[in-house]
Amino acid sequence: MEAERCGPGPAPPLIPSSGPPRGDEAAAPTLVETHAGAQDSAGPAILPSSPELLDFDDDEDLEVFSKDTSLMEVNSFSPLMPTSPSSMINQYKFEDEPELKDLFVTVDDPESHITVIETFITYRVVTKTTRGEFDSSEYEVRRRYQDFLWLKGKLEEAHPTLIIPPLPEKFIMKGVMERFNGNFIETRRKALHKFLNRVVDHPTLTFNEDLKTFLTAQAWELSSHKKQGPGLLNRMGQTVKAVASSMRGGAVKNRPGVFTEMSDYVDVFSQKISLLDKISRRVYKEEKDYFYELKEYSPIHTLWSASEEDLVDTLKGVASCIDQCSKAMEKRMAVLSETLIPTLHEYVLYSETLMGVLKRRDHIQAQLDSKVEALYNKKTEGDLLSEEIGKLEDKVECASNALQADWDRWKENMCLDVKMAFSDVAENNIRYYEQDCQPPGRVWKSS
Repeated sequence: MEAERCGPGPAPPLIPSSGPPRGDEAAAPTLVETHAGAQDSAGPAILPSSPELLDFDDDEDLEVFSKDTSLMEVNSFSPLMPTSPSSMINQYKFEDEPELKDLFVTVDDPESHITVIETFITYRVVTKTTRGEFDSSEYEVRRRYQDFLWLKGKLEEAHPTLIIPPLPEKFIMKGVMERFNGNFIETRRKALHKFLNRVVDHPTLTFNEDLKTFLTAQAWELSSHKKQGPGLLNRMGQTVKAVASSMRGGAVKNRPGVFTEMSDYVDVFSQKISLLDKISRRVYKEEKDYFYELKEYSPIHTLWSASEEDLVDTLKGVASCIDQCSKAMEKRMAVLSETLIPTLHEYVLYSETLMGVLKRRDHIQAQLDSKVEALYNKKTEGDLLSEEIGKLEDKVECASNALQADWDRWKENMCLDVKMAFSDVAENNIRYYEQDCQPPGRVWKSS
């Protein structure tokens, strides 16, 4: 297992902060004002199928959202990544980092595979690097979702108190959307691309040996590498221990105040980001319903004009205007479905990750507290316990330092992500309302 890095915090974040350093990083969350951010928009707008989004009828969400503390300045692990492998090298030079980025990864080209046993999707993973530890400067492999899941598990195993980026869920909770629907596959591809780039941009995770294997090994080599790990019974035992430790997570006696503040922050953050995710999906659903009504409304006026000779121009003009409005609405909805909703949902998943990381740190702390108590009660030999306590103290210090450094980095990145998402939506709404939806050659005059 790769050793956890101790000592000073990780390198400065890849995205320079636009403001001065914050003092109390674990304070109660507060909303921040948005600023303009780049939008990663390539290709035509694709509207996800309606079953993918949840329907919420209760109107109490906004009231609940206004009653409690709000979200604090916080952010994700990487800037927007280029989608073309050929355009990746030598593009990134950051203000706070004199060296060029040396590892670039893209996830693209999904392919469906049908066998006698199963049907699954694989994605092409292209890696370009100038690092000396890689045997080549470019790799191209194909990976399926379970391979990404394996990588995430290995990263958590090697770095239990680092904040590992979340993967998209394996199953759709509503169970209605077609699993191999084109929109679903593209949405998952983007999420896998983001996950992998967050890992690559992380100052510690980027040097993980299992990540290197994931990026470079062919399918059969990766399969062989997986088999070298612990057996099924061993993994089951580890899972049971992990569950047991998570159940004991809240019973730590000597938890430092900074981690109590983190835990309180995560509780509030989880509530607020889940509510934002829920409301944004409801807004999207309402706008999508309106969009489909507009699409049906325009042809009605066109058909009507065929039977009204005196109103032909007027009715066709109305039909053209409605058609332009529906196209503008489609573009507006695309920003919600491709930018805001994925960002908010990713941080819903991050909140679950944060809870797990805090519980794992608490579990290590609980082990130390247990040994110290045993030494105090002299339940076993003092010399042996003192040696174990010394090792556990080092382990707790290492775990705490790693989490604190990663926490600061995560919050800074999350702040930028949320700002950019809401800023993109705001700017897109401004463009939408500034558009002229009058038919060509006609100027509407008010009476």
